[in-house]
Amino acid sequence: MAFDAPLDIEAIREQFPVLSRQINGRTLVYLDNAASAQKPRAVIRAMTDVMEGGYANVHRGLHTLANETTEAYEKARLSVTRFLGANEGEIVFTKGGTEAINLVAAGLGQTLGEGDEILITQMEHHSNIVPWHFLRERKGVVLRFAPVTETGELDLAATLPMINDRTRVVSLTQMSNVLGTINPLQAITEAAHAVGAMVLVDGCQGAVHLAIDVKALDCDFYVCTGHKLYGPTGIGVLYGKAERLAALPPYQGGGEMIGTVSETKITYADPPMRFEAGTPPIIEAIGLGAAVEWMMRFDRAAVAAHEKALYDRVIERLDGANWLRVIGTAPDKGAILSFTIAGAHPHDIAQILDKQGVAVRAGAHCAEPLMARFGVTASARASFALYNSLTEADAFSDALVKARSFFA
Repeated sequence: MAFDAPLDIEAIREQFPVLSRQINGRTLVYLDNAASAQKPRAVIRAMTDVMEGGYANVHRGLHTLANETTEAYEKARLSVTRFLGANEGEIVFTKGGTEAINLVAAGLGQTLGEGDEILITQMEHHSNIVPWHFLRERKGVVLRFAPVTETGELDLAATLPMINDRTRVVSLTQMSNVLGTINPLQAITEAAHAVGAMVLVDGCQGAVHLAIDVKALDCDFYVCTGHKLYGPTGIGVLYGKAERLAALPPYQGGGEMIGTVSETKITYADPPMRFEAGTPPIIEAIGLGAAVEWMMRFDRAAVAAHEKALYDRVIERLDGANWLRVIGTAPDKGAILSFTIAGAHPHDIAQILDKQGVAVRAGAHCAEPLMARFGVTASARASFALYNSLTEADAFSDALVKARSFFA
């Protein structure tokens, strides 16, 4: 297919120092982006500037460094607010998407009891399964799994009837980290709200590849994580509608999240501070702010089109390869390619590709129920990002054909 990206990919690539690295004598082809993306100089510089030019703890000091750092930290919160289309006061910083889901699950769990139902899907990451299992074990809630079709789509016809007057929470991924499937959130959200259930959207993949407007999504909660958004590790985001955050009890206790403390009584701060106990990930939050500001420089539709073109290029070049099984073929899916090769373990595939300078992921991808659904214990996964190029898509295709020859 023709590749005519409306983005200056080479100029973008130059902003990522690691992409010029040599791996086993070849220029790195990094296709493990669904696990964690590389970082542009804008992020590296923002974090370095804080550490070198003036770091202090936030919200607590009156000296110049404390004021400057607090301003930079809260400026990052406003950047994320704009990035997600939220209102001020609706963005909580966490240490990652996993903690954000755990925060909501722990808070909602205080009001849930035996017989209440939580609906998730077979394609969820463990971060959106295990916290709800905790409530199944400890509170007696019923955890239900919406099924996935053979093509990797959510079976909407089977899913909607599962939402009933016992459903309290529907929690699902916006975009599968294994399949690339983009879920029909509007239909799910409307059905959930019709019975009074809340909706949590795991946007850890979606926020990277799609234009996000949480108001238009009308979800009650939305989570994403910094390290997939070209930002640092150790920082994530919980969006919650103002009224939902106001009703949610604290997740952790300590400094910053309190109103007043005495020997006999405690009051809590308003959101978002209520959920940011202790010293927050200050430098990481500032890095995330720089990352989303960097991302907002690009047209999101153009980015999605570029990533899809890379995925389509690989699929086109491997067309007819009867030794290759692609897991997840939903229409309009994101640029994630999970696959197996006949007679080869995914770990071996990944190691052989690494010898050719190509970095992919291999394993269960923290999605064991989904692996079981497709009858495998693991798969290899190539995932594309804004900085990947057509040349790299071709290099991956060639490396995969060569890898297959080891198992023929």
